[in-house]
Amino acid sequence: MLRGEVRHKDTLGNSGSIGAGDVQWMTAGRGIMHEEMPQVRPEGIAGFQLWVNLPAKLKMIPPRYQDIRSDKIPEIKKDDGTRIRVITGTVGEVRGPVTGIAADPIYLDVFVPAHASFRQSIERGHTAFAYVFEGEARFGSDDRQAGTNISHSKLIVLGDGDELRVTTGATPVRFLLVSGKPLHEPIARYGPFVMNTKEEIEQTLYELRMGTFVTS
Repeated sequence: MLRGEVRHKDTLGNSGSIGAGDVQWMTAGRGIMHEEMPQVRPEGIAGFQLWVNLPAKLKMIPPRYQDIRSDKIPEIKKDDGTRIRVITGTVGEVRGPVTGIAADPIYLDVFVPAHASFRQSIERGHTAFAYVFEGEARFGSDDRQAGTNISHSKLIVLGDGDELRVTTGATPVRFLLVSGKPLHEPIARYGPFVMNTKEEIEQTLYELRMGTFVTS
């Protein structure tokens, strides 16, 4: 969440609200049902919802919920004013509080001030992207490349490599940086359901109609 408030509850018995800077991470596993209700506030509401696929062998694990408050998310502050909130993954010696994710992701909320730069290593072979939602900057792989100028609100899908370099000019930038291990498995999707085959989706819909979908 960037601003505003969302109230939520689910069939595991979790309930409450999340506000600016908070993160909720739900592992759906073999089945969970939840609801979210944005609250009407003068500041409005803004945030992100990202989906991370589970490998086939883990699709039916018990569902799990992680509620991470803003003050539990470490923020790295550098001398040039760069700020990095580490949600999951590791930056230097700092590890994010969201753990136990099969794709081994990096999920960072990065602010780079004007006339500054940011570097982050990314494991070769991992899929990675950056979503710029404030300002603009140049995104490249090393000092020899000028990079591509990306302004808000845009998504840039990164090619394979070892490191990302971000350089700002007169305007600061804020973006999400996300990477993860590709599964190389087939994907079947329908509504909120993500499986590996159409037959598994049909079975899931049958269980939903019969009232046997959520068993935990």
